[in-house]
Amino acid sequence: MATNALIAKLEAFSGLTQVDREWLTTISSRTAFVAANTTLIGEGDVPDGVFLILEGFAYRYKTTPEGRRQIFGYLVPGDFCDLHVALLEEMDHSIGTLSACRVVKIPTRTVVDLTDNHPALARAFWWCSLVDEATLREWLVNVGQRSAVQRIAHLLCELHVRLKAVGLTTEGAFKLPITQTELADTVGLSNVHVNRSLKVLRDAGLVTFRGSSVVISNVEHLKHFSSFNPNYLHLVRRGSQSQKLESSLRTS
Repeated sequence: MATNALIAKLEAFSGLTQVDREWLTTISSRTAFVAANTTLIGEGDVPDGVFLILEGFAYRYKTTPEGRRQIFGYLVPGDFCDLHVALLEEMDHSIGTLSACRVVKIPTRTVVDLTDNHPALARAFWWCSLVDEATLREWLVNVGQRSAVQRIAHLLCELHVRLKAVGLTTEGAFKLPITQTELADTVGLSNVHVNRSLKVLRDAGLVTFRGSSVVISNVEHLKHFSSFNPNYLHLVRRGSQSQKLESSLRTS
């Protein structure tokens, strides 16, 4: 492939050289199709590599002994499933597919090669890890401090921004193959409460749902309604500071 969602995502943060692009294309070439509702790796499993999502949607979650599930992260095209997870003896959470996905399993040795021989890419992947942590913090605020309707609206704003960064939105519309139950397990609400909240968004003309697609009629209005600030996604290039760090990595 000449390009893919991973390359598009990383280029949103930092310019890539042709060598970087070729290396990323190479590690992304051995793909596998995985059906929806499949566990890629479960809590307690021993990780032996990391997954890269090239197409489709996946998610991070934990399940209580009573069988209750909390979803605390969505993985969209271009996302790694925990780049440094190979350092762990076992998984402390599970990763599953929401939709059919095209994925790549990247061996631990390739991750080590990235760190040792591709410092500019290593810096970009550090950024990915930091954004994952920042996103989790924002989700905690979302569940703990926002109203039910704002929680859902904020999540939709985030997904719109993330998908737009990899070219997967069209004038406020994007695919979102999740069920109402999965949405409830994400924002900490009951199915009934989610249903009522979605009706509020529809009746206000803020969001329309067409099958598995979401259409945001006015993105800026929805951001204002949900107090959405995309700063935690860190999609703006750092310019000279990033270049300075890259130069330091190359000479260290």
